[in-house]
Amino acid sequence: MAYILVVDDEEKIRHILRIMLELKGHTVDEAGDGAKALEMVRDNPYDLVISDIRMPGMDGLELLGNIQEMDIPCPVIFMTAFATVDSAVEAMKKGAVDYITKPFDESRIMLTVEKAVGISRILAENRMLRNELERQDEEDGELICVSEKMKKLLATISRVAKKADTTVLVTGESGTGKEVIARYIHRNSPRAGKRFVAVNCAAITDSLVESTLFGHEKGAFTGADRRKEGLFEYASGGTLFLDEVGDLPLEAQAKLLRALQEKVVQRVGGNSQIPVDIRVICATNRDLQPMVDEGRFRADLFYRINVFPVHIPPLRERQEAIVPLAEHFLRKFRETVRDGVPVFTQGAKRILVSHSWPGNVRELANAIERAAILADELPITADDLSFLSAVRPPEGGGVEWKLPESGIDLEELEKDLIRQALDMSNNNQSAAARLLGLSRSKFRTRLKAATG
Repeated sequence: MAYILVVDDEEKIRHILRIMLELKGHTVDEAGDGAKALEMVRDNPYDLVISDIRMPGMDGLELLGNIQEMDIPCPVIFMTAFATVDSAVEAMKKGAVDYITKPFDESRIMLTVEKAVGISRILAENRMLRNELERQDEEDGELICVSEKMKKLLATISRVAKKADTTVLVTGESGTGKEVIARYIHRNSPRAGKRFVAVNCAAITDSLVESTLFGHEKGAFTGADRRKEGLFEYASGGTLFLDEVGDLPLEAQAKLLRALQEKVVQRVGGNSQIPVDIRVICATNRDLQPMVDEGRFRADLFYRINVFPVHIPPLRERQEAIVPLAEHFLRKFRETVRDGVPVFTQGAKRILVSHSWPGNVRELANAIERAAILADELPITADDLSFLSAVRPPEGGGVEWKLPESGIDLEELEKDLIRQALDMSNNNQSAAARLLGLSRSKFRTRLKAATG
């Protein structure tokens, strides 16, 4: 079944076509002019547009041109009277897939629509595969598995990826790459050839959450001037990624639970139970268990989405990945980088490793992009990374400690070195510990003793 937009300035024509198409199970929207149609095409994933050629204002040919200019993979069929078949043929040369003549012959219409919908799906799949391949090239670099933690994580998610319906909950700090992991799971699952749809729950206003996820019927609320399918329907057959799921309001949590359990959704303002076949991957940077204890997150939903938990360690806990990731990002931002050519000086590498990266991989990518702009040439030096609030040792040398000239008291000396390390690292304890060659736990023990 297809999602079709019918465009004609004559309401009677739109109504006849709508009845014909809906009787065959298609979902149909209407637009009375080209400008309105273009706005609707921007906002909705139509499989097909059926448009009259001659309309006041923006005509069908101009509408087709705009759709092509926006690079939207949506075929257009034109409607025309017998007297203007020549103009319809000319329109096909400009990119329309077919035309139908007025008055309508139902069998001819259905045959034409079936052919065009097939073309639409091929175009959508080609685009999706192309985008997925481009994204895969980028994301495979971001899944650099140098540390043992990430190697174990990759082995774990590779196993769960093969289970097409298992719900996964990905946790980790902001910027650790939760969506990258979700896309990897999708790409290596039996659903790989279908859609991957990502939505940030924190970015949707409470009043629109249900409409966004489950869709709505025309007239369901003020501004609902047409039926709209939700993301559950749109992602059917593929994977739906709910990022920041902890930000969903309680009412939406109840409906999400039902959709996960029953594999059906109900549009806002509608009564029909619409079956959906999707895998849901959720992600959050919050600790959901305290939210459950406080009544801010439903316990039953938590247990339902936490079927297979995956935790991504922060970048500071996998330091061996920092430089390889930085080199990957630099190659992404500087096309002139050649294999085997040094891209970071030792001083720059020390800064990268010393920084605590509170924004994790996302912060690292942004920092490397900025350094790539600032640096006149390669390799990137410590000066090119001076904007980072990290330890900044001299280029090519070690850290310069200030020692008393005489009267050394070992206890006071230790306190003074700790103060210097904290000062050089902008009070970052992890970085200060590395400067002193201590583990974090030993540094904290000595810091506690020093500050008594």
